Amino acid sequence: MTLGSQLAWDDTVLPFQLDRSDIRGRVARLDGVLEQVLRQHDYPPVIEALVAEAALLTALIGQTIKLRWKLSLQVRGKGPARLIATDYYGPTEDGQPARIRAYASYDDERLDHAAEPFSQIGEGYLAVLLDQGEGNVPYSGITPIAGASLSSCAETYFAQSEQLPTRFAVTFGKSRMPGGVSHWRAGGVMLQHMPKASPFVASEGGSGEGGLLSHSDILDGAEAENWTRANALLDTVEEMELIGPTVQPTELLVRLFHEEEPRVFDAQPVRFGCTCSEAKVRNSLSIYSAKDIRHMTTPEGIVTADCQFCGAHYELDPLTVGFEAVKTPDAE
Repeated sequence: MTLGSQLAWDDTVLPFQLDRSDIRGRVARLDGVLEQVLRQHDYPPVIEALVAEAALLTALIGQTIKLRWKLSLQVRGKGPARLIATDYYGPTEDGQPARIRAYASYDDERLDHAAEPFSQIGEGYLAVLLDQGEGNVPYSGITPIAGASLSSCAETYFAQSEQLPTRFAVTFGKSRMPGGVSHWRAGGVMLQHMPKASPFVASEGGSGEGGLLSHSDILDGAEAENWTRANALLDTVEEMELIGPTVQPTELLVRLFHEEEPRVFDAQPVRFGCTCSEAKVRNSLSIYSAKDIRHMTTPEGIVTADCQFCGAHYELDPLTVGFEAVKTPDAE
């Protein structure tokens, strides 16, 4: 694999379909995007791993839905990893890149730095929020934390909330090419059964953990056989094939699914991107009174705000924020 072809596939999501069955999928590779997401913060490795997995899942899920605005994935737990939040902004025009941002909130005093990252979430839930922009009602779905990874939680979400059997095979970590420097990379494959003509209706609890639905509760007959076969093929994937960069996504699909007749579509580029701005900060403060604003004012006489996603720092005149703000000539 040449350097040029490697760079062409870094930070992309490649959609595909298995023509032998009603299964669609995505192959994602995150390189520079993940580096930019993580270098905004000084997270310990156990938190970096959770953010990396969440960002990869968000890229795979967001491209599947073909958003024109935003998908958010949030993981909230009672453990030391309190919150993992990601946003995926769909391209505003065809051919433009999608954008991803992510951050985490955690209790460092409670964090076990030697533990398996997923164990640091504890009891909680995974939420997927869709916002298609002005004029559309936002949608949200929630599933309890279950399984042994964020990927398994996402699989449960799709089975439980959307009745869509879904499988993720992902890997992530620090990688170094010969002569290069160590940096974060992530890669993964998503399989998802196409929606059934007659929606599945659960009459009672499912066979999954805690009575949640799984693919065996939704599919039967030939559909179940196709799903089992595709998953068995995906089970043969190796971590270095997922993360790259020596194996191109198209080569990986042929190696895994050549008997399933894979058909690929246009790859979607992904970039790091944050939508914060001073105007949005001012808008978020517009619900506060002048008294509230005074409590937020620093000894230096300014109101400050920091973006959790990109680290941008804003300093505002307290007299110009809040619903009792003094109108300046420039604001009129």
